[in-house]
Amino acid sequence: MEIEGRDFMNTPPLKTVRFGGNVVATLAKFKQGDTSDYELLKHQLADPDIKDAQIINWLQEFRNCVTQLSKDHEQLIYVALRLPWLGRSPAVVEEYLSFLSNLVSAQTVYLRACLKMVVSNFKPKRVKICEGGVDISDSDDDDENLPRSFDQCHQALQLIGRYVPSTSCFLMPILIENFPFVQKSSRTLECYVHNLLRVAVYIPSLRRDVLELIISRMLKLDVSAPRGEIEEVEENTVQQELKGEQEEEGLFDMDEDVCSVKSSPAGTNVMVHPVAERLDTLMVVLLAFIKDMCHVNGCLDVERTKDLYKDLVCVFDKLILPTHASCHVQYALFYLCSFRLALAEAFLEHLWRLLQSQSHPAVLRQSAAGYMGSFLARANFLPVATVRACLDLLVPWLHLYIDSQDSGSRAYCDITLHGPFYNACQAVFYTLIFRHRSILEGNMKKGLAYLQSLNLERIVMCQLNPLKVCLPAVTNMFAAITRKYQLVFCYTIIERNNRHVLPVVRSSVGGDCVSTNTNPLDSFFPFDPYVLKRSSKLIEPLYQVWEEPADTEVDTVTTKRVRPCSDADEDDFLRGETPETKGVMGMTPGSYESHLHSPSSVGSPPISFLQRPF
Repeated sequence: MEIEGRDFMNTPPLKTVRFGGNVVATLAKFKQGDTSDYELLKHQLADPDIKDAQIINWLQEFRNCVTQLSKDHEQLIYVALRLPWLGRSPAVVEEYLSFLSNLVSAQTVYLRACLKMVVSNFKPKRVKICEGGVDISDSDDDDENLPRSFDQCHQALQLIGRYVPSTSCFLMPILIENFPFVQKSSRTLECYVHNLLRVAVYIPSLRRDVLELIISRMLKLDVSAPRGEIEEVEENTVQQELKGEQEEEGLFDMDEDVCSVKSSPAGTNVMVHPVAERLDTLMVVLLAFIKDMCHVNGCLDVERTKDLYKDLVCVFDKLILPTHASCHVQYALFYLCSFRLALAEAFLEHLWRLLQSQSHPAVLRQSAAGYMGSFLARANFLPVATVRACLDLLVPWLHLYIDSQDSGSRAYCDITLHGPFYNACQAVFYTLIFRHRSILEGNMKKGLAYLQSLNLERIVMCQLNPLKVCLPAVTNMFAAITRKYQLVFCYTIIERNNRHVLPVVRSSVGGDCVSTNTNPLDSFFPFDPYVLKRSSKLIEPLYQVWEEPADTEVDTVTTKRVRPCSDADEDDFLRGETPETKGVMGMTPGSYESHLHSPSSVGSPPISFLQRPF
C-alpha cells in the first residue's frame, strides 16, 4: 500500500465503512414502505464519530437527489442539518454549503430549518461538567475554533440569502427566538450579539430590527442593575480588598487569603456586579459596532452615519425613551452624536419636537425634557452656541406656557396638569447649573446680559411654582448660582415651599401625598455618571463631570452625599437625591409607533468590526 507523502493526521481514510444502499435506493424503498435502510441511514448520519470522508459522500448523494427530498423526508433532513460541519476540513465545509444552497433552492420548505441550524451556532456550544454528582452546563469559552466557526455560519447565511431573496422575512423571528436568556454568561451574550450585528451588516434591511432586539434585551439588564447598586457592590469589593491587604500586614501568615484577594476582580476592568458585567460586555460590542459602521479607513462616512442615526433614533423612541431609570443603554446614542455636531443638534431638535408635541403622552414629553436637559449638561462636545440655541427654544416656550395658564383656573401647582412644563423647567435649571460658566466665559458683560434676558425670575415666581416640584439638589444649586449673579432670588420661595406639603397628586412613587424632599416628578437624568468599567473608556472623553463650586457664594447649598467623593465618582451633586426606582418598560401606546422612521440601509461592512477577535 502506497503511503509515502501522505499526511496521516489531516487526511481522512481512503475508504469508509457504510451499511445499506445509497440515498436514492434508500428513498425508493422508503416510498414503498420499507424503512429499514432509511432508519439505518439516519443512524449513521447521527454518529458522533462520523469522519470527514463519510460526510462528504453522504452530502454528495443528497445533492444528487435533492428534488426527491420532499416534506415526507423532514426527519432525514433534520438529521442531515445536524451534521458536525463547522470546524471541519475545507472540503467538508464547501460540500455542506453546496448542499445547503441546493436544498433551499429546490425545497424552500426547509428554509426555516436551515436558518435555525445556522443561527443556533451563533453561540458557543454548551459543555457538561459533573461536580460532586451534579451536572453543570456552561458555554465552551475556550474553543479556539469559534471565530472560524462564526465566519462559516455567516458564509452559509449569506449563501442562503443569495438563493432565497425572502430569507430576511423568515430570519428575524428565528433571531429573536434564539436570543440567549439575559442571565446567561457574558461570553454567550457577547458572541450572539456580535453575530447579530454582523448579520445587520450584510442584510441591512434587518439592521433596525436587530438593533431593536439587542437594545430591548440590554434594557432588561440595565433597569435590573441600578447605578447605586452597582457602585455599592464595587465599593464593597474594594473595601474587602483593602481589608485583606491590612490582614496581610498583620501578625499572621495569610498567604492563601492574600492570593485569593489578589485574584479578585477588584481594581481590574471586570465588574463585580454580575448584571453590570454582562451589560458592560454588550455595551463594548455595541459601541464598537457604532464606531466601525460610521468610519471607513478612520474617516467619518457622513451618509452611513446618518443612516445609522435614523435607525438608533427610531429604537430610542420606541424603547429607550419610555423606559424609566435606565442608566447606560442610552449612551449608545450619546456616543454616536459625538461624531458630528450636526447629529447632536438633530437629536436635540428631535427631543424638542417631542417635548412640545401635544399629540404625545405627557409621560413621554416629560422624559424628552429630561433627556434634553441631561444631554445639554453632560455632553462636553456641545459648544456654548448650541446650548444657548436650545435655551432660546426652551425658555420662551416656558413663558408662553405661563401666559396660557396664569389667567386660567388651572394656574396652580399640579404635576398631573403641568408635568411637561415642570420637567422643562428642571431641564433649564439643570442646564444652567452645568453651563453657566461657559456662557459667562470670555465676555462676562454679554453673558450676564444674555442670562438676564431669559427672565428666569418670572418662571420661578409664577403661580405654577416649579421650585416646589423640582429635585431639591437642583433647586438649591440653581438658587445659589442665580443669587451669585443677581439673576433671581429663590430662597424665599424655597423656604415657603419647605413649610408646606404638596397637594395630593398622582405619583408613581406611591402614597397619597408627596413631600418636597422626595422626587414628585419621578424625574431622572439619563446621562448621569457612567459606571461600567470597560465601555466607559469611550464615554469618559465626551463627558462633562460635575465640578463642585469653590465660590463662597454657594456655600449654603445643601447637597447630600452618601460617601466622600473620590476621583471615580467626583461628579454628582445629585448623589442621594434621586430615589432608585425600577425601570418600567413599554409605557408607549401603540399609536406612538406610527411616528417611527422608515427603514434605511447601509453600505459595505467595515473590516475592523467583522474581524474583531473573540
